[in-house]
Amino acid sequence: MTTTPASPASPANAALPANAAGTFLLGGDLPVSRMGFGAMKLPSRDWEGPACDPEQSVRVLRRAVELGVDHIDTAWFYFFRDVSAHGLIRRALHPYRDGLVIATKVGPGRDPEGRWLDPADREALRAAVHRDLRELGVDRLDVVHLRRMPSQSSIAEPFAALAELREEGLIRHLGVSNVTEAQLAEAEAIAPVVTVQNKFSLLERTAEQDRLLAHCTARGIAFVPFYPLGGSGVPDHPALRRVAERHGATRAQVMVAWLLALSPSVLAIPGTSSPAHLEENIAAAALRLSPADLAELEKLTASDK
Repeated sequence: MTTTPASPASPANAALPANAAGTFLLGGDLPVSRMGFGAMKLPSRDWEGPACDPEQSVRVLRRAVELGVDHIDTAWFYFFRDVSAHGLIRRALHPYRDGLVIATKVGPGRDPEGRWLDPADREALRAAVHRDLRELGVDRLDVVHLRRMPSQSSIAEPFAALAELREEGLIRHLGVSNVTEAQLAEAEAIAPVVTVQNKFSLLERTAEQDRLLAHCTARGIAFVPFYPLGGSGVPDHPALRRVAERHGATRAQVMVAWLLALSPSVLAIPGTSSPAHLEENIAAAALRLSPADLAELEKLTASDK
């Protein structure tokens, strides 16, 4: 497989803010803006709560699509009490417009109280896919990621279970999440992998993640960093402040723009339940960092590896 470069948005969509970073051909047949949206924070900001205002979360989803977002990342285990990301997405956007890609994740489980369960076995994975179909209100899921739990050294068996569901026509494309190089190789030996979702950000970058990114770039696989801002608040690093000040941007915008500049295979999915933060995140698609900016930030990442 050859590299799938980012390309300009179509003339009809070029003016939409989310398309400012161009598009990526996901799986060879799903063009998506490189600026997407992550739904994890829609039910609550943290796993333990408090709950977000569901009316506001619905408004955020609708506004994201108005701004050109056509790639939404979700998971059935994104819920707080009786409010789920799937339910919010369906309420806000169903029936889905043509071209909207919804990517979901299966593998982990949470009980009704939110406690994490053991990784799903083959039958539980099948049940999870059918549940996603029902909750999202679709006949086929665009992309399903197998999310590896820390206790899993191999993902061959669960990924093969998802590959069977793909052959049955319930899943269009498969991805993996939270994987090592060896685990990605396991999956690729079973069925095509169109996305890799791993933790990766300006200040949380490892040599293995760099190699995974290079692998994805070479093979036309989307690399989708989760926790693109680090996951525990935007860092207040002097170099990050300097670059942001030069562009009249926020530190968060610089971190997202840095990710997009790394490779045409990177898709950004910053998430929020705040309308203001949504606008700020999506505006980062238009931020172009200079070679000097990137060199300064590269020194920062090298010192923090």
